[in-house]
Amino acid sequence: MHVNDRALIGQEVAGYYVEDIIGKGGMAVVYLALDPRLSRRVALKILNPVLSVDDRFRQRFILESRTVASIEHPNIIPIYEANADADGVLYIAMRYVDGLDLRRLIYDRGPLPLDQGTRIFAQVAAALDTAHAHDLIHRDVKPANILLAADHVYLTDFGITKHRTSISGLTQTDQFIGTPRYMSPEQINKEHIDGRADQYALACVVYEGLSGRLPFQRDNDIALLWAHLAEQPVPLTQLRPELPLEVDGVMMRALAKAPEQRFPSCAAFIVALREAITGSPADSGAFTGPRTGPGTGYGSGPHSGPHSGPHSGPHSGPHSGPHSGARPVGVGPGPGAHYGPGPGSGPHSGPGTGPGSGPHSGPHPGSPYGYGEGPHTGPGSSGPATGPGTGVSARPARRPGRLPIVAATLTAAVAALALVVMIVFMQRGESWTRFQDTAAAPVTFEYPAGWTARTHADLFAIASPRAAEFESMFVSGASADWSQVNKVITGDPENAVGVYVQVSDTLDPGASREEMKAMMEGLLPGEVQVTAPVPDRAGNSDATRYDGTLRDRNSGNQLGFVSYVIAHRPKPVLVLYFCAQHRCDDETQVRVRQSVQVS
Repeated sequence: MHVNDRALIGQEVAGYYVEDIIGKGGMAVVYLALDPRLSRRVALKILNPVLSVDDRFRQRFILESRTVASIEHPNIIPIYEANADADGVLYIAMRYVDGLDLRRLIYDRGPLPLDQGTRIFAQVAAALDTAHAHDLIHRDVKPANILLAADHVYLTDFGITKHRTSISGLTQTDQFIGTPRYMSPEQINKEHIDGRADQYALACVVYEGLSGRLPFQRDNDIALLWAHLAEQPVPLTQLRPELPLEVDGVMMRALAKAPEQRFPSCAAFIVALREAITGSPADSGAFTGPRTGPGTGYGSGPHSGPHSGPHSGPHSGPHSGPHSGARPVGVGPGPGAHYGPGPGSGPHSGPGTGPGSGPHSGPHPGSPYGYGEGPHTGPGSSGPATGPGTGVSARPARRPGRLPIVAATLTAAVAALALVVMIVFMQRGESWTRFQDTAAAPVTFEYPAGWTARTHADLFAIASPRAAEFESMFVSGASADWSQVNKVITGDPENAVGVYVQVSDTLDPGASREEMKAMMEGLLPGEVQVTAPVPDRAGNSDATRYDGTLRDRNSGNQLGFVSYVIAHRPKPVLVLYFCAQHRCDDETQVRVRQSVQVS
């Protein structure tokens, strides 16, 4: 088979009918094609026939493409098939989304608005960290491989000799895997590489996205490669003066020539970037304390800075529910792989406000890959943490007499007894039923009989008095339409409650607050804030508890939640109780949690 620009249009290739060309590079051509078996259009990537001559490359390509296809992450482009056709030419069939890529967005509109940019970068970082956790390295992170669809970001172009055990950035045919504009020093030097090479490339993309120009611009590839090896880029704040100086420190670390000097994960880099831009830690709030749970990432260096949940006002303990008013922050890391030592904290500065938001953009034709985005904007707000003041002295109050104390104690006891009696009668008066486990939700749990339980294909299960509205929201992921749920939140808040259950290999019961934030934002429809992890129990299983909020970026409406991540084979389980009340740590949540039985 001969691959030559538009020669295949109108032809059948491996069972796909080629309709148009949507992109090409040195190693492959990407076509828009129809899969008649499922009546869907796909992006069909056909590799240069010279690559299929290498038997080792061909076998590794098919194996690793299938490995990518098995990774469940919403920001990694779904791969439907990877194989060789009857003539031995390699191809990949993947999801086609009509829109534009990040390269086209930057070219059309210039530097990205800060809020829009950090949201895009955060999703890319989450995808990379998940790939690294599966021992896959992208090696060619660049704007053209970042595909944008509505509020969602896809990282594409996996599947060409990407395993971390692959030799440098070369195939056996001596073709570089990577693009010189974004290539890490260790990749240029043909050294052993790991996920930190992708972090360097992501930093180049961030630099370009925020400034509109590459970190290194040279007249030829030799000079360009030398710049990556030995030179420093112009500080980003000189090109975009409204950025705080702390941003330069973050960028210098991510663009460090030595991999061990970079951040422990891609998402840790983006968290530090967001903190530097906003001028306050991403996890600011009233609840502060040392980080709990094992660290993950490329190295074992500790993260510094306080870790807190989305609270404002005094905190009453590790189990208190989420409060409204949390400031949206950059997504935290997904599960990282351990590749070597590296320090783990980004620069923190004093309190500040979030970045401005950028305009929405709709689908945009004409991109080399035919993808587009309308990124959301509009950061939330953050109220300052409050607590008891200590700076004002006061005259000691007169000690009360004994009789008022006794009276107050008796009053409190009577009130407590009345509350207990009321709860008991309420629980007796409300019947409960048990959810039966499914492949999508391998747990059973009790829920009020007035609720409706639904299992959505093999993706998740939900139980709620308004199950239909919440099912349609949860199934849509990051681009979810909250319009129906918002009506419930504002008009019928007592019924804006339910239990959501999902299994996913991106979940990790040992994840830090930042990492769980990243994982949840990859799974749930909206902006997530979570507290630090707390060891707990969910029914018959050990679990890690994360309290938090799920916020609609458009309306600002939000749901609180109490969630439990349970270690389970083959994949961890998320059991999330949500509500529209100020706190979700109520009697219903307690009973649901106590009733959980893992299959």
